[in-house]
Amino acid sequence: MSGPSGVRLLLLCGCACLWLPALASGALVISGDSEAPREKGGAVRWLQKRSANVATAEVEVHSVTVDCTVASRFAHTVMTSVALNKANSSKEIFFEVELPKSAFITNFSMEIEGQVYVGEVKEKEKAQKQYVTAVSSGQTAGLVKASGRKMEKFTVSVNIAAESNVTFVLTYEELLQRKLGQYEILNRIKPKMVVQKFRIVTNIYEPQGLSYVDAHATFLSNDLLPLVEKTVTDKKAHISFSPTMEQQRECPGCEGTLIDGDFIIKYDVNREKSFGEIQIVNGYFVHFFAPPDLPRVSKNVVFVIDRSGSMSDKMAQTRKALKTILNELDEQDHFALIQFDTIMEPWRESLTKATKENVAKAMGFVEEITSRGGTDINGAVLRGVNMLIQDKQEKRLPERSIDMIILLTDGMPNSGVSHIPTIQQNVRSAIGGNMSLFCLGFGNDVDYGFLDVMSKQNKGIARRIFEASDAAVQLQGFYQEVSDPLLLEVDLQYPDNAVDSVTTNHFNQLFNGSEIVVAGRLVDNDLDNFLVEVFGQGFENDFKAQGAATVLDWGVMYPDEEYIFGDFTERLWAHLTIQQLLEKSKSGGPDEKANATAKALEMSLRYNFVTPLTSMVVTKPETEDGPDSPLIADKLTEEQRQQAERMAPAKHLYAAPPVYKQSSPTYFVDGDPHFMIELPDRNDALCFNINNAPGTIFNLVRDPESGILVNGQIIGDKKIPPNGRINTYFCRFGIVHQTLGFRLEVSTEDISVFQGGKQIKLLWSDTSSIKGPNGDLQVTKDRSLTVTLRNSVKFVILLHKVWKQHLYHRDYLGFYTLDSHLLSPSVHGLLGQFYHGIEYEVTDLRPGEVPEKPDATMFVKGGKLNVTRGWQRDFRTDVKNGEKVPCWFVHSNGSGLIDGDAADYIVSGLFKTV
Repeated sequence: MSGPSGVRLLLLCGCACLWLPALASGALVISGDSEAPREKGGAVRWLQKRSANVATAEVEVHSVTVDCTVASRFAHTVMTSVALNKANSSKEIFFEVELPKSAFITNFSMEIEGQVYVGEVKEKEKAQKQYVTAVSSGQTAGLVKASGRKMEKFTVSVNIAAESNVTFVLTYEELLQRKLGQYEILNRIKPKMVVQKFRIVTNIYEPQGLSYVDAHATFLSNDLLPLVEKTVTDKKAHISFSPTMEQQRECPGCEGTLIDGDFIIKYDVNREKSFGEIQIVNGYFVHFFAPPDLPRVSKNVVFVIDRSGSMSDKMAQTRKALKTILNELDEQDHFALIQFDTIMEPWRESLTKATKENVAKAMGFVEEITSRGGTDINGAVLRGVNMLIQDKQEKRLPERSIDMIILLTDGMPNSGVSHIPTIQQNVRSAIGGNMSLFCLGFGNDVDYGFLDVMSKQNKGIARRIFEASDAAVQLQGFYQEVSDPLLLEVDLQYPDNAVDSVTTNHFNQLFNGSEIVVAGRLVDNDLDNFLVEVFGQGFENDFKAQGAATVLDWGVMYPDEEYIFGDFTERLWAHLTIQQLLEKSKSGGPDEKANATAKALEMSLRYNFVTPLTSMVVTKPETEDGPDSPLIADKLTEEQRQQAERMAPAKHLYAAPPVYKQSSPTYFVDGDPHFMIELPDRNDALCFNINNAPGTIFNLVRDPESGILVNGQIIGDKKIPPNGRINTYFCRFGIVHQTLGFRLEVSTEDISVFQGGKQIKLLWSDTSSIKGPNGDLQVTKDRSLTVTLRNSVKFVILLHKVWKQHLYHRDYLGFYTLDSHLLSPSVHGLLGQFYHGIEYEVTDLRPGEVPEKPDATMFVKGGKLNVTRGWQRDFRTDVKNGEKVPCWFVHSNGSGLIDGDAADYIVSGLFKTV
C-alpha cells in the first residue's frame, strides 16, 4: 500500500446469501490515510501514532446493498458498497466481505471517479508470479483468507482522493444444498453503526413451487418485526429488510445500532413426482431428485472411536454426542462400538440390534471410554470392516440394509501401520466398494486430507469437527444427515443421443432430507424422446421411476420479472461440474487426477470462477507515490484453511499460498515459559520449558547478518505458592533491528518505540497503530501487539492480564513468530535456531507415568532422548483460555533438542547479545 496507512475502523457489516451451517457477513472498513511528516531531504518518515478514535465524519458510508437471487437453488449474490471521502486529504478505504467457502467469486470491480477497475481471473501459477513480486516488495498480497469454520473473507483497500467516492461490487455464486429437508439462506448483519442506506433483498424463483418460506432474525424486536417484508406466491418469494437510519438507532440520537445478529430464510419446494423435477433452460438441463414418502432403509453402523491420549479434552463431548446418537437409532438398525488407541477394544464382537435394552447397555460402555495411548487408525477401521463382513456372511444382518463405518479421530496414525497411502490402500481393498466410510476429523491436528481421500475412496464423506463448546452438536448434526438412508446405488439415466457433458449420475446412497442434483448439456433441442429413468435399491423392493422432461419458459412463468440471469442453468452445470472434478483430482488414479485437474482449470477460466486452481488479479489505481502491486484473490482448499488456522489468527493471514513455503513451522513461547515449535507439514509439534530465576534475560532470536535481536526477561510469582513451585513468565521483550535503526521495548505496562532519536509510547489500554517505511505496529486493546519489520520478520506479542488481587500470579507476555523466512541461515537463539526446521524421528511409543501422556524415544541431532506426549496452550485465537496443542515434550530445559545448554542463552541486558 502506498503512503502510510491509517487505523482500520469498522463501520458496518452487511450480509451474504448461503446455505447453513455456513455463516455470512460483509463489512466496509474505513481508515484514514493522511501523509506522515517527512524529514528534510525525504530520507526518513518518522513513525506516526494514529489513534483508533479517528473522526469517522470524514468518511461517509453512503450505502450497502446485498442482492441475492436464487433461481432453482442456484444463488447469485451481488454486494455493493459506496463510500465518500469528505476530508480534504486522501483516505484509505477497506472493503471486506465474508462469503461461504463453497461459493465461487465470479466478479469484482471498483469504480473511482468514473474509472472502473475490474478483477481478472487467471490460472493460479500465472497469478502467482505477480503475487511473488508483491510479497517480495513488502506488499500485502492476500485478498482472501480463512474466516471461521465455513467462511472466507474477501478484503481489498484503495486510496481515495479528497471529495471522491468509491463503489465496490463483489459477485459470487453458489449451488444451495438441501440439508435436513430445507435450504437455508443466512444473512449475518453486524453494522456496528447507523448506515444511511442499508438494504438486504432476496428473491427466490422455484418452478417446482414453494412448499414454505420462513424468515426471522435473532435481533428482531416488536418495532423491527414489521420491517421484514415477505411476499410469497406459488413459485416466487420476495424477502427484504431495509430499516431507515432512525429505525436502526439504539435510541434517539445514538450512533449505536439495534441491527446485530442473523437474518435467516428457510424454504423448501414441492415434491410431487417420483422421478424428480427436470428443468431445461437455454440448452442445459438440471435434474433435482428427492422423492417424497420413501421408507427408510435399515442401517448397520460401526462407530470407531479414537481414545488416544490427545483425545482427553474432547472425550467428554464425544461421549455426550455418542449417547445422543445411540438414542436416535431405529430399532431395526444394528450397531457396534470399537474404541481404539494402540489396541482395539470392541463393545461386543459383532453388531447388535438397536433395541432399547441394548442401547442402554451400550451407553454404559460409552460412559467408560477414557483417553490413553497412541493412534492405530489402520487396525481400528479394518476391525470394523471385518466385523461387518463377518456378520453379513453369517446372515446376522438384514439383506436389504446399508453398511457404514463412522470413524472419529483427532490425530495422525502413529501406531501399527502409519504410512498413509498404505492405510488408504488397505481400507479400500478391505471394503471393496461394499460399504461406506465416513470420517470425522476432530480438532486441528488431524490430517484432514488423508481422511477426505479415504472417505471419497469408500463411498463416504469427511467432515471437520471443530474443537469448541458445540463439538457434540456438530457430531450429532453430521449423524442426522446420514442417519436415514432412503435408497442405495441410485442411477439417473438420460438418452445417450440427447445429452452430453452430464455431471455425476450414479450415487451410492440418498439420505432423507438431502437431494441429488444432476446437470448436463443438450445435444439438440429435439425433446420428444427425452425420457428420464431413475433406478435404486429401496427398503423392500427396487425403486424405478421414469418421466419426460419439459422446457421451461421463464418469461411465461415469471411474466412480470425482468431478466433474472438466463444462463443460470449453464452456470449451475459448470459450478457442479467443477466441484466434482476437484473431488476427482484428489481421490482418483494418477491419470484421472491429471485429467480432472486440467478440465476443472479450463472450465474455471471459461466461466470466470475463482476456484482452488485459479486466482483473481485485482489491479489498483496508481497513486502519487507510484503504482501499487496487484492483489491476488485465491480460494482456499480445506487443507489450506486448516493450516491457516494452525499458523496464526485468521486476521493476520495471507490467503494465497505464501512464497515462504506454506508448510513452514510456527514458533512461540508463552506461559510458564513454554517453548513450542509447530510443524504443520508433519502434523506435529515439539515443546520444552526453560526454568531459571526471576529477572533472567534470555536471547530468543539473534541474526547477526540482518541485525535482528529479540531478548526476553522473566518474572516470578508475587510469592511462593503452597506447592512451593514459583512460576516464571516473560514480562518484557526487547526487539532490535540494527540495519533499520529500530528498537522496541514491550512490557506488561506499555510499549516504547525508538527510531531516529525519537520515542513513541503506546498503551495496552488503547487500540492504535503506527506505520512507517521500516515497520508497522498494530495494538489491539488489552490483547496483542503485531510487529512487522520491513523485508524481515513478523511477530505477535500477547498480553495476559491476571486479576490484580490474585495472591500469586502477575500479568505476563507471550511471543509468537508468524513470518521469519527472510532471516539469514545464521539466525539462532532459543527460538531462532529452529527457524530453518528440525529433523527428528519418534519411535517406541510406550506407557508413561501418566496414562494420558505416553513416553517415546526421539532421535534428534545425533542423539537419543526420552520424550513425553503432552500439551501446551496456543493463545493466539483465545487469549484467555488458549487452544491445547499436542506436542512431544523434551525434558530438562530442552536438553538435547536445543544447541548447548539453556544457560548459554542468558544475556546481560534487554538489548545485549552477551
